[in-house]
Amino acid sequence: MSETYVLGIDAGGTHTDAVLLACDAAAEELAPGEIGAEGLGAEALPPARLVASAKARTRHDNLPASVREVLAALATAAPGCDFGAISRVTLGATLAVNALVQDRADPVGLALSAGPGLDPHRFAMGAHVCVVPGGLDHRGVEVSPLRTASLPAAVREWEAAGVAAVACVGKFSPRNAVHELAMSEAVRSAVPQMSITVGHRLSGRLNFPRRMATAYFNAAVQRLHNEFLDAVEAALAEAGITASVRLLKADGGAVPLTLSRREPVQSILSGPAASVMGVLALCGGSKAMRQGCSLLLDMGGTTTDMALFVDGSPVVDRDGMLLKGRRTLVRALASVSIGVGGDSLLAVDTAPGAARPVHVGPLREGPAMAFGGSRPTLLDALNVLNFVAGSTGAQGINGGDAVAGDVTASTAGIAALAAEHGLSPESLAQMAADDALAQVAAAASALTDGINARPIYTLAALKAVREARPQHVWLVGGPAACVARRMSKALNMPVETPPYADVANAVGAALTLPTDALELYADTGRCVLTIPALELTERIGKGYSLSEARQRASAMLRDRLEAAGVSGARVEVTEADIFATLDDAGFGSKDIRVVCQVVPGLSASMKIM
Repeated sequence: MSETYVLGIDAGGTHTDAVLLACDAAAEELAPGEIGAEGLGAEALPPARLVASAKARTRHDNLPASVREVLAALATAAPGCDFGAISRVTLGATLAVNALVQDRADPVGLALSAGPGLDPHRFAMGAHVCVVPGGLDHRGVEVSPLRTASLPAAVREWEAAGVAAVACVGKFSPRNAVHELAMSEAVRSAVPQMSITVGHRLSGRLNFPRRMATAYFNAAVQRLHNEFLDAVEAALAEAGITASVRLLKADGGAVPLTLSRREPVQSILSGPAASVMGVLALCGGSKAMRQGCSLLLDMGGTTTDMALFVDGSPVVDRDGMLLKGRRTLVRALASVSIGVGGDSLLAVDTAPGAARPVHVGPLREGPAMAFGGSRPTLLDALNVLNFVAGSTGAQGINGGDAVAGDVTASTAGIAALAAEHGLSPESLAQMAADDALAQVAAAASALTDGINARPIYTLAALKAVREARPQHVWLVGGPAACVARRMSKALNMPVETPPYADVANAVGAALTLPTDALELYADTGRCVLTIPALELTERIGKGYSLSEARQRASAMLRDRLEAAGVSGARVEVTEADIFATLDDAGFGSKDIRVVCQVVPGLSASMKIM
């Protein structure tokens, strides 16, 4: 059996993890999308074995250094391994979602063209909004000319206020991009260095509020996203790694960096997707995964990410990725991220009647004191509790939760904070743990209830209408061993921490297959076909059919992937709709919409050594 090496890197808010895996070379040729009724079938995939793993601190002020350090640590852990023999590199990252959760993403200016109808201010986001008069109808026909006279002054005001990114969104621009492109040109003329997102390149769907949110979040994370990719590419080149590089998307697939740079919003939930695919690779063959419903909890240093599996397949959010209470048009696995992690700061309020005397997160300002930080965090509180509950010292608990790092430093930090507020260290630590676990339990319940409010859709299939109630928990992430027992009690479910739990995200990244999606819209009344993501417009005949649209969309998606270096992808049509309409002369015509994609999946499953 011939082997090939694959590298997975996950850049979190606290640590950057890397794993080097050896896989059957044939796994690279497996067709994604071969998903049976029993789920993704991870138990039937060829095995992958762990060659080495490594961790390094994520240095937000010096991302290239973080990546260089983790690669150097990986090289030390795998002496004699030729990095030049690595065939594929796949990245996962929580940097973007962490920035959003902590309100540290870049401010964004919104240039909106809505035309007649509801006031777009009702759906606007952020403090910097300019509504540009003019509009199109639902078919892309101009009903009033765009008047951009007010936009340049607004953009210059935004720049003075620290805005470096603008999102231009027109209500019906997927049908005709002319107004979005005109707003983009007005922004560029006013402030040439401004980063610009135009909504039609991100999605061909017409939901205006969701199109607005999609473009807004794309602009908010673009700088951070591209800085991270620049850092990774530079570090890989220095290490002699010349393999193709991909980045996980929110739907559990991976795309080449050239595509990801254009649409960073697709990878905002890259980290949660990596943990989902990692647990699938680690546990996909187990009975608890393949039968019934289970919950994934990935507790990192900054956030806890959650997702659900039903009968061995991750649940997909049919309504589009949810971020900070706003729906987008990004296809995503159903997940939620909350600002609770091992490095989350503790806030104390001992005023009479305080509902939450101790609150955990969402802020993080560095590592736990156990690992050299200056302020006590959740991990420090867990260390205090677990050390007190143990028998002899900082070696873990008799069948219970473990400790991590310098317990003495954790104890001193918690004691000092407790003394400031007239509390004992143990009571402060217990309240911190209780608050963190309550936040996790509430978020898990909300995720489950939201999924149960509509038919359940997984990567494998559209399931029958029934409730998904988790009966098992997969817990991964750095603090997993420190909180597993308490998490089981808080959720009243068995909690399992699989092998390689501390690098599960990097494992998921390494083994994820490439994917992409594309939308096509055809109007036989106007005799126009558009593919917004490609900015493609073609003339078609009045007899253009749904079958032709399906074939054209699939062919263009294959071409797009091959241009990015991905060949042999299996494409499937996920949506194909046709609507009868009237053309401008009152004659019957057709509106056709087709969405196709490469289904996400795994190239191999982990062999537990």
